[in-house]
Amino acid sequence: MTVTYTARVANARFGGFSQLLLLWRGSIYKLLWRELLCFLGLYLALSAAYRFVLSEEQKRYFEKLVIYCDQYASLIPVSFVLGFYVTLVVHRWWNQYLSMPLPDALMCVVAGTVHGRDERGRLYRRTLMRYVGLSGVLILRSVSTAVFKRFPTMDHVVEAGFMTREERKKFENLNSSYNKYWVPCVWFCNLAAHARREGRIRDNSALKLLLEELNMFRAKCGRLFHYDWISVPLVYTQVVTIAVYTYFLACLIGRQFLDPAQGYKDHDLDLCVPIFTLLQFFFYVGWLKVAEQLINPFGEDDDDFETNFLIDRNFQVSMLAVDEMYDDLATLEKDLYWNAANARAPYTAATAFLLQQPSFQGSTFDITLAKEDMQFQRLDGGDGPLGEVHGDLLQRLLPPGAGTGGGLLGRHLSLLRRKNSCVSEASTTASCACTSAPDGAASECGCGDFLLDPCVREPEAEPLAGLEPSAPAPASAPEPFMVVSIPGPRAPVPPWLPSPIGEEEESVA
Repeated sequence: MTVTYTARVANARFGGFSQLLLLWRGSIYKLLWRELLCFLGLYLALSAAYRFVLSEEQKRYFEKLVIYCDQYASLIPVSFVLGFYVTLVVHRWWNQYLSMPLPDALMCVVAGTVHGRDERGRLYRRTLMRYVGLSGVLILRSVSTAVFKRFPTMDHVVEAGFMTREERKKFENLNSSYNKYWVPCVWFCNLAAHARREGRIRDNSALKLLLEELNMFRAKCGRLFHYDWISVPLVYTQVVTIAVYTYFLACLIGRQFLDPAQGYKDHDLDLCVPIFTLLQFFFYVGWLKVAEQLINPFGEDDDDFETNFLIDRNFQVSMLAVDEMYDDLATLEKDLYWNAANARAPYTAATAFLLQQPSFQGSTFDITLAKEDMQFQRLDGGDGPLGEVHGDLLQRLLPPGAGTGGGLLGRHLSLLRRKNSCVSEASTTASCACTSAPDGAASECGCGDFLLDPCVREPEAEPLAGLEPSAPAPASAPEPFMVVSIPGPRAPVPPWLPSPIGEEEESVA
């Protein structure tokens, strides 16, 4: 059963992990104590033989062997090899957890797309989810020893209610030498298509959504099968195991305490128990034991996945969702905050202090600037107000030959100048009021723009080149068509210019 200690470390505090060091189940002590006792026993046996059994000549030879082993044991790259191996195994272990087949998304789609409150509609929904549960049982039975012990034969699967006897006959009569965990998924597709023909599934979009969710479930089952089939390459596992055990085999000899009277370097202290060597053994071999436990999480170790619990949970939840909870809704009522403009759930006394904390507005919300640093600056280095150079800046950015007096682009720019001027519309109307300058030209305040001032007449169209002007119509005859000026060739409009407003489009039309 998985060891869960999340609640014990919910808050970081002084010595927060210290209480976890006393746990036995799922601990490194439970995994490592046999190897640690074996290593310590062999070390003490060699130490006793050196001190009490060997002759003086043999002691000198043993001391040379100790120095040699201690010198060359560091050449074994145990940290490098073991670190990459454990990283690979942990990543693989987490991906296997993410591949566990859960029917939650599929059962919601079944409950929402397979309709019918009668017995046949109920039979459709329950059978669809039973096929899903059967597929999960078959794949977990193939990869997990705990599930295989629970369902050792297909008879146990039938007796457990995941498969009927007729379905078992069809399953066993299917001639295939490969793992047939996918067969219930095909039954699911066939039954869903039959429900579509009966109208239980009302449109093809609902059927498509149902089959897509089934394919996601089947893909997870397939990933579990491939994780069980394709292991971490054996050569990598062998290299890591040999590196760790060879290193500590050399440490059995190389970390022996020698007689200080012989004057060997770094052998000034004589102890019986190698404390730091034991710590090193605890860390490195413990690291290897972690990889051994996580490389196959479908066994029966303390931290392996709860596959049998997962089967029970999935089957019960899926049947509840598509049967008893189908079309089961509570009476619609107005919520507690129906008329509240600023709804907020209440706080208990233990969490009331959170109300005093301001809400997060952004990482730059509290930055302050000096008043002179907040003033906009003109790009041309002038001293006038920024609003006066807006139109000039646009004029400089226009393509060559694109004037403001004629053409659609010029009217765009005139309109943009008017909209961005610092003179209000009311004051402009009052000062202009469709009055002309003494010389008969339009005033310079912007009233001459026919888009902004409806009193200004449209200029007469110029005759096209190469064509003779038509005879003028009699003064008394009404003009059947409105004369519209034809603008010259339009320059490409820069993408940063605003699109024409509705008033201009109406005028041009």
